[in-house]
Amino acid sequence: MTASSHGLEALIHALRCLPGVGAKSAARMAFHLLQRDHAGALQLSQALAHAVQTLRHCQRCYTFTEAPICATCLDTARDTGRLCVVETPADQAAMERTGAFNGLYFVLMGRISPLDGIGPKEIGLQKLLERASDGLVQEVILATNFTAEGETTAHIISQALQARGLRVTRLARGVPVGSELEYVDLGTIAHALAERR
Repeated sequence: MTASSHGLEALIHALRCLPGVGAKSAARMAFHLLQRDHAGALQLSQALAHAVQTLRHCQRCYTFTEAPICATCLDTARDTGRLCVVETPADQAAMERTGAFNGLYFVLMGRISPLDGIGPKEIGLQKLLERASDGLVQEVILATNFTAEGETTAHIISQALQARGLRVTRLARGVPVGSELEYVDLGTIAHALAERR
């Protein structure tokens, strides 16, 4: 690119920081915003600036919020005896959309990944142990992802919580609703069979 297109290069480079966005996708987005959607580009920049300036972690559950304590943690109608542990705020949002859980959350902000230098300390294990041992929590539900790192994270958390005498459960694995067995991967079928009820 020429010296006069430094701003375009910077925009493309900035868009590449998004997960799953490579050079071509970033360039396509940049050109779209600049050619066809100036208002959308301005709205996007303002929303990003506002989020970066105002959002912080909830002091209790570590999800994103504009207040010191999020609305979920302040909701007196929620079951304080159940604490659901998730990896990210996106996972918490997914759990909330189900409408099936009315307890409280603890967001790890990641998962244990020794290859990336992320251990129990980096995901806030000590803070989770303190929160789960507050005398109110009766059950900790581990809702980490079913990846190798998510399973490792769940195992380490489970051992630490059980050592404190807390009841720990894990989300069940199984065949997705509406799926046909012939199209489901073998690992999922095996786990569903082993955890049948």
